[in-house]
Amino acid sequence: MNRWTATDIPTQHGRSAVITGTGGLALENALALAHAGAAVVIAGRNPEKGAHAVATVAAAAPGAAVRFEILDLASLESVARFAQRLADQQEGLDILINNAAVMAPPTRLVTSDGFELQFGTNYLGHFALTAGLLPLLKRGRQPRVVTLSSVAARGGAIDFDDLQAEHGYRPMPVYSQSKLACLLFALELSRQSQWHGWGVASIAAHPGITRTDLIANGAGPNSAPGRLRRFLPFLFQPAWQGALPTLFAATDPSAQDGSYYGPHALGGTRGYPALEKPPARALDGASAARLWEESCRLANMPSDAWR
Repeated sequence: MNRWTATDIPTQHGRSAVITGTGGLALENALALAHAGAAVVIAGRNPEKGAHAVATVAAAAPGAAVRFEILDLASLESVARFAQRLADQQEGLDILINNAAVMAPPTRLVTSDGFELQFGTNYLGHFALTAGLLPLLKRGRQPRVVTLSSVAARGGAIDFDDLQAEHGYRPMPVYSQSKLACLLFALELSRQSQWHGWGVASIAAHPGITRTDLIANGAGPNSAPGRLRRFLPFLFQPAWQGALPTLFAATDPSAQDGSYYGPHALGGTRGYPALEKPPARALDGASAARLWEESCRLANMPSDAWR
């Protein structure tokens, strides 16, 4: 895995991928997978940004099979509609990258279903999306789900008594909770797939500290993270490099089901893909199982949604 880059991606011809998000890491993922020959669906809530992403990929990889589909992860109805459209359009799915996120809005916001925005978008929307796409994934070729966590997950805790931060909203702890939830989900999905024989690999990844619009679109440019981003840009690695752990997890034959990948250097904040030990709270199987059951309840899923 020494200094693995996108040029090491094996051919993806004949494979299909869904990536949530339209800019930053999502765009880098789409560019790399399209270059490798995959048919790519870029899924996001903003048609203008989606069109720009598709045009960028098409210009960089002439002849690439790339398209945009509307998906608002802050709406369970939108998630369900997207999953149904995809089922109507294709027979299977080989790669799902659960990437899109919102980070630390200064005030508590909610999704259209009434969930706290970060928990609802970063975690619960992807939980429901993966369930909706599971039938396609099970018909994929060596299918993989890659779910994005964050270095922030190291300080995260799942507050089962206040998952929606209704009794006290603090932007970064709530963001950390959402990203720990993503990591717990990725590891539990691997276990569930093995138990039920789905044949779907589930891998977690994180981008380290990477230069994207996540801070500006969430906490804002004048927040403490925003000022760091503006005045100390050398602390942030470029988006193409931050995307490498995700791309490794999604494509490399040696990527291990149920594992976690991040950058190799400076405490996992930058560098090339490397296997990373999840924080202790992410290895709590009881918490993962409880979160799974609670998420099914919150998303109002039928008992056979994960079968």
